[in-house]
Order: sequence, then structure tokens, then C-alpha cells
Amino acid sequence: MGVAAPEAWARMRIFVSYSHEDREIVKDLTAQLQAADVQVWDAGRDVNPGENLSLEIGKALEQSDAMIVLVSPKSIKSLLVQREFEYALTSPNFKDRLIVVEIKPTKHLPWILRKFRPIRFYESPAKAKRNIVNRVRHLAKATANAS
Repeated sequence: MGVAAPEAWARMRIFVSYSHEDREIVKDLTAQLQAADVQVWDAGRDVNPGENLSLEIGKALEQSDAMIVLVSPKSIKSLLVQREFEYALTSPNFKDRLIVVEIKPTKHLPWILRKFRPIRFYESPAKAKRNIVNRVRHLAKATANAS
């Protein structure tokens, strides 16, 4: 079967989990995904000042089809990032839909995240971005075929 139709990609809603200190990489990756017609939820962009961050994250997690967790030495220490990927690990909505991206070498990567074959962004950002988009397209195709 061929590549998923753009309509399937547009229906995919991706939650991006990261440390605010890695924001520049997130902007670039988000732009790449949006260019591939993928809807991306990013707290740094989608939560307005004065809104309840925890409530908005919870809503976004419930409405998302997949998660990309960006791993770095800073993000791995973030309690919020830990809670977000723990949610993905236990939610049926995210079963087989967690993409782990190691954006900086991370010495203490949790064993459970290693099981997801992390994409090593720091080795080749261009190749990593293509790999991420391809994984999202694969998830979109699988989601469309399951409907």
C-alpha cells in the first residue's frame, strides 16, 4: 500500500514533550512537522499567559494521537516531561505511538525510553527530522487503516 493520504496526516495530532531550555530545537521540528501537514501541540506556543498550564496540557494529552518526547540532560530532569511521557506509557491512546528523540547526548536515559529506539537528533539533525516525519506518517497510515 502507498503513503498515507495528506488528509490522514492532517488528522494526526502530535503532542511534543520537552524542556523549555530546548525550545529552539522544538520550533524547528514543529515547523518541519507542520510542513508535512501534521497538527502539533506545543505548550510554549499553544498555552497563553494566564491559562492553567496543567489543565491545558491535560486537555492536549487527551486529544493527541501520538507523542514526541525530546530527550536531553535538561528534559530528563524535568518533572513535567517525566509526567507527560509516563502518561503516554500508560494511556491506550499512545500505545505504540511514542517517538523518542534524543536531541542531546543523555547519559541517564531511562531504560523504558531506550526501548523505543530513540532517534539521535544530535548525530544528524537533517536525517533525524526526516526520520521523525516518516515515523509520524507511518503512525498516520496505521491510524487511518485502523479506522
